[in-house]
Amino acid sequence: MMDLWCAYKQEIVMKKWPQIILLGLAITGLSACSDNTGNKNASQEGSSATTSANKLETRFVNIATGGASGPYNVIATNLAEIYHKTYGVNSKTQTTGASVENLNLLKQNKVEMAFVMSDSLTEAINGQGSFKDKITNVQQIAALYPNYVQIVTSKKSGIKNIEDLKGKRIAVGAQNSGVEVNARTLLNGFGITYKDVKVDYLGYAEAADALKGGKLDAAFLTSGIPNSSLMELQRGYDLQLVSINPDKIKEIAKDQAYFLPMIIPKGTYDNAEDIPTAAIMNALVVRSDLSEDDVYKLTKIFFESLGALANTHQAAKDITLQGAQNGLVAPLHPGAKKYYDEVAAAQ
Repeated sequence: MMDLWCAYKQEIVMKKWPQIILLGLAITGLSACSDNTGNKNASQEGSSATTSANKLETRFVNIATGGASGPYNVIATNLAEIYHKTYGVNSKTQTTGASVENLNLLKQNKVEMAFVMSDSLTEAINGQGSFKDKITNVQQIAALYPNYVQIVTSKKSGIKNIEDLKGKRIAVGAQNSGVEVNARTLLNGFGITYKDVKVDYLGYAEAADALKGGKLDAAFLTSGIPNSSLMELQRGYDLQLVSINPDKIKEIAKDQAYFLPMIIPKGTYDNAEDIPTAAIMNALVVRSDLSEDDVYKLTKIFFESLGALANTHQAAKDITLQGAQNGLVAPLHPGAKKYYDEVAAAQ
């Protein structure tokens, strides 16, 4: 009888066994799905946090520069590539007539960032010179590298200083460019107006060609040194640089604080002696409406990439984090200030 009962129980268990196995598998599967979903959600949350840290609120970082071969455009083109690779943002450069046009593009919200000269920036925020109205939506990220005022003539011209330019035909840069702004300001500082000279609005290469062809007596070429157009000009041209009195520069700087007395070192253009001149700092600026977080990130990656930028153009070698706040002429953007404060706190 006992054997019959045991056989009966065994038969029942065997009949139920497939159902028990299926139930166990179902429970295990649900548990695994739950774990995988949890892990996936955690992974997605971590990924989202990482992605957010490497993204900008703005979709575009368009950078206004200058001529296609100039340092502004060369440096900015590489910077735009870095911004795109780092933040996935649509970043590109726009070649322009340089500083004045760049600031007007910022005013019109057509670009987010620009390379400009400090003299044009000063005029823009004060509504002076080339700017009828104040440009209020611009703030500075950094002072960059100096642009040297290089007044070029030939040794046979008899022109030794700025006062000798009266009555001469001179090139003052492209109209409304940063070069033209500082040429006009310097001439005025020495009591010379455009009525006292014959003005030609020519860029670097055009001015160099006109000098070589005897169509000009002198030309203003304000840039980093050496200027490639002048390097080319001195081959077959008896080039001479015109000195600017340092004391006079300091006097002019009382009203135009962006002017600095500087020296063009001997040997820059086969010049046997140092040439005293004026210099104007270049500036990196952004629209004021860009968020603090965005500009912090843009500033941070800019300075972390100085080595790469210096490999693209010699002028970028003069950009330093230590000197970035020296010679600021516009309000510092809060995002840039946040970065500088962070660096200072870490030292």
